[in-house]
Amino acid sequence: MSTKMAVTPEKIMQLGLGFWSSKTFLSAVELGLFTELANGALNEDQLRERLQLHPRSARDFFDALVSLGMLEREDGLYRNTPDTDLFLDRNKLSYIGGMLEMANERLYVFWASLTAGLRTGLPQNEIKSGMNGLFEGLYSDPHRLRLFLSGMTGLSMGASRAIAEKFPWDKYRTVVDVGGAQGGLLVQVCLAHPHVTGVNFDLGPVGPIFTDYVAANGLADRLKFLEGNFFEQNIPTADVITMGHILHDWDLAEKKMLLGKAYDALPDGGALIVFEALIDDERRQNAAGLLMSLNMLIETPGGFDYTGKDCSQWMREAGFKETRVEHLIGPDSMVVGIK
Repeated sequence: MSTKMAVTPEKIMQLGLGFWSSKTFLSAVELGLFTELANGALNEDQLRERLQLHPRSARDFFDALVSLGMLEREDGLYRNTPDTDLFLDRNKLSYIGGMLEMANERLYVFWASLTAGLRTGLPQNEIKSGMNGLFEGLYSDPHRLRLFLSGMTGLSMGASRAIAEKFPWDKYRTVVDVGGAQGGLLVQVCLAHPHVTGVNFDLGPVGPIFTDYVAANGLADRLKFLEGNFFEQNIPTADVITMGHILHDWDLAEKKMLLGKAYDALPDGGALIVFEALIDDERRQNAAGLLMSLNMLIETPGGFDYTGKDCSQWMREAGFKETRVEHLIGPDSMVVGIK
């Protein structure tokens, strides 16, 4: 009797129609469904009325979210899962939905033009219509920027805590986070290591958001904001320089320029930490990194993601004498260069 497994189209269809699941979930975030349920479980009618949904498909909508693992249902009452309660309640500091809201509002539509991007190599976002791109739009809208940076903080929290734990901070006293956004990494490092002080080097509109977040974590005496543009100015000097989800935004020449600036800013023995959803060296396993690179095609003129081996080579070209790649959490890894 043959033991050969049956070949079915199940995986093909799940992947091909994956946007059904994605849009169902993103609509739930947009509607504030998880924020409503953070106040307590609700039945179908109560939840439908709170969200102002038509009765025709509300039940299917809620139960689809149950089947996707985003809601729980017991005795006719819907409630958040532990994950959605922590990360998708807009009233919690741990809310990461700002990034998902942006994905729903912008990226979902732009990714429909991925084929055109693959054929032309050109961005498929607002730039395509002659409008401002991602960063220009974000930095000109304080509310939208705050939501996005909050989402980035939540999304990177695991990696930030891993860096605070795994990197030998006892050897260093000062750190500059280049494009440090809300300050998620700096806060985690300083909470774990009381001797460390830090600076966030970022564009001006980020300043008030960073200041509020740092103050909420009781670190205003150890973390400061320095307004600047890393393309136009030198990176401030520190024992450690960090770049999280920064290099993938830019083309190869710009990547190498930023690594060179980091090298120049470090003392002998100083360290550069670059962390991203690094593509695995064999380019077979880390789908998150590869898909993020396609997102850079959609969003930027020249950005792309890369492997740890790639980044190590660029660091050595910049002058770093030692490099190592270390996994952090999930799809994220860091490349450490020592001057």
